[in-house]
Amino acid sequence: MTYATDRMVGNCCNFEQMTDLPRALREWLAGEMALYVPPVLASQEAPGGETRKDLLEMADGAQVEVVLLRYGTRRSVCVSTQVGCACGCLFCATGQMGFVRDLSAGEIVLQVVHVQRALAAQGERLSNVVLMGMGEPLLNADATLAAVRRMVDPRGLGLPARRITLSTVGIVPGIARLAEEDVGIGLAVSLHAATDAVRERLVPINRRYPLDTLFAALREYTERTQRRVMVEWLVLDGVNDGPEQARVLVDRLNGLPVHVNLIRLNPTGGYEGIPASSEAMEAFARVLDRAGIPHTMRQRRGGAIQAGCGQLWVERCSG
Repeated sequence: MTYATDRMVGNCCNFEQMTDLPRALREWLAGEMALYVPPVLASQEAPGGETRKDLLEMADGAQVEVVLLRYGTRRSVCVSTQVGCACGCLFCATGQMGFVRDLSAGEIVLQVVHVQRALAAQGERLSNVVLMGMGEPLLNADATLAAVRRMVDPRGLGLPARRITLSTVGIVPGIARLAEEDVGIGLAVSLHAATDAVRERLVPINRRYPLDTLFAALREYTERTQRRVMVEWLVLDGVNDGPEQARVLVDRLNGLPVHVNLIRLNPTGGYEGIPASSEAMEAFARVLDRAGIPHTMRQRRGGAIQAGCGQLWVERCSG
């Protein structure tokens, strides 16, 4: 039997609800496919409902996290592309759990549909998708890009490609593939350091794809797609918050169309680092200002509900 999570099922929870299809076809589909609606194993919501995280169970028992983020009138969903992650970033709860398996394209889309249903029940609509939950999207590139195509297909979810962003730790072959196939989505890079020595401590994949190689790929990407890159920088006290890292970052970004996103840490049990002070973040931002590099300080969301990727999974499975 084929699971209908690998096909577009819209907001229907069973085939009988698909009343725009002939009855004979609905009966055939019910006999040939299982339309899977994932149970929610755990859910946490921040006061005021700005952030909600659900732990979903896939058909084989694998568990993944999906996060709903509300910013003003914008409604964004952060979805996972893998169960666990092999990249082992020092500050990431998903990296601490290791790699379990890839998600299928249908399982990735399923998370978006899950949040769409929740929003529809409250009279709201999804506006943005970010592929930056559990896992590294470009280590599961076939399924991730297939999922994106289903999201943007008018016969699927019909979402604008420009409202979808993929975040990578710097998988250079995957970035090259994005440049070549150009599905129209945004690219974000979890950089977090401007020198190889510091980045290798935080993001071990840097040993395979060092910064010179990564930035060459980013320049090729921006030249081919004519789109800027979002640079994500988790500002950590005493690690990457000093003026030296800021100045080296400015040098690396010279001539590259980017926007830098300065992020406060959501602490995890497996990482002893702490967020940088507000004073250090503001000093870092001033270096970017003087160089004319656009940036924002991302508003910290979800700390009260462990919304950092992997945190709810770790709490449930290790508790």
